[in-house]
Amino acid sequence: MRFLAALALCSALVTPALADDWQATLEAARGQTVYFNAWGGDTRTNDFLAWVGNETERLYGVSVEHVKLTDTAEAVTRVLSEKTVGQDADGAVDLIWINGPNFLAMKEQGLLHGPFVPQLPNAKYLDLSPESAASVDFTVPVDGMESPWRLAKFVFVADTARAGDLPSSMAGFVDWAAAHPGRMTHPDASNFMGATFLKQALVELAPDAAALQSAPTDESYAAATAPLWAWYDALRPNLWRAGEAFPEDESVQTKLLNDGEIDIAMSFDPASTAAFIEQGLLPETARVFVPEGGSIGNISFVAIPYNAAHKAGAEVVANFLLEPATQAKAQDISILGSFSVLDPAKLGPEEQALFAALPAAPALPRLEDLGPTLLEPHPGWMTRVTADWAQRSTK
Repeated sequence: MRFLAALALCSALVTPALADDWQATLEAARGQTVYFNAWGGDTRTNDFLAWVGNETERLYGVSVEHVKLTDTAEAVTRVLSEKTVGQDADGAVDLIWINGPNFLAMKEQGLLHGPFVPQLPNAKYLDLSPESAASVDFTVPVDGMESPWRLAKFVFVADTARAGDLPSSMAGFVDWAAAHPGRMTHPDASNFMGATFLKQALVELAPDAAALQSAPTDESYAAATAPLWAWYDALRPNLWRAGEAFPEDESVQTKLLNDGEIDIAMSFDPASTAAFIEQGLLPETARVFVPEGGSIGNISFVAIPYNAAHKAGAEVVANFLLEPATQAKAQDISILGSFSVLDPAKLGPEEQALFAALPAAPALPRLEDLGPTLLEPHPGWMTRVTADWAQRSTK
């Protein structure tokens, strides 16, 4: 209750004295409907975005229409199609949940509005130094063209009642799987979770991880992936169904873990395990673990297309997503459980109190328990690795 009261108070105070240009943005945004194109495959996220829309309408007169996507590329293609026919204004997409290859594609093709992030009042809570996670997206400089809103980190999930000693590295999964044949799997690599599993191994096993920060050449790709495929060839025969079939996505894999068919699954949301236990979707003995050397992490961003019909409203929504009270609500395990993108060092005592009051759970890891955050490879690596995996899987 104390948290909810603090959230209500902070929401009521999200319009302090603003610079003249931001006040002009607020005035232009009033009455606008922002068409927010975002992945729609998670109920908790959908409910959170619905709450965001209710709040921005209440506070600023800006409503949000969640355009639910199965693939972010759908929205990118829509904006590109509009540019192709010369529709440089009044576009159908106002805001996109985006990162990685889709952001790179939009940036390279001049499809983005901005830079707008430096003008957001709540950007003061971000670490925007050049090498920070909020400033680089899959090795691509953000340059103020997209605004962070939630933190993601790759983790493994084990049923500790059955899994035994857990591997401390990606290399260790080969021995673990040999000792527990059929008890782990990964989503199909055409799904981002399966692709991330391969990326995690690539980063750990590559002879020179720094080479992954640049676009791959034929030579660098061959050198970096040789250990990956040797590792995977040793692992695959001991996967679920002998590595001949793979879950479609994370939700199917989570069900396999809950049903006792496998003992290890994976997620890009460190808090999801505790949330799923609370919902009866995972056993009480499920726990998160990461390799000792750390795991891949990234930030989810929102971007505004260059031809968005409601740019002012989109900026208001992006700024509201950075409000400390909003970030604290998102981090609440009973709401979303998504770790905050804000820099704790930039928060005052009142903002810090919002996070300190959040509920805990036995399966909810602390941020410091998740180890170092490893950099995402350049987007070009994953394109080639997933294509290579698909070809090898048909042999």
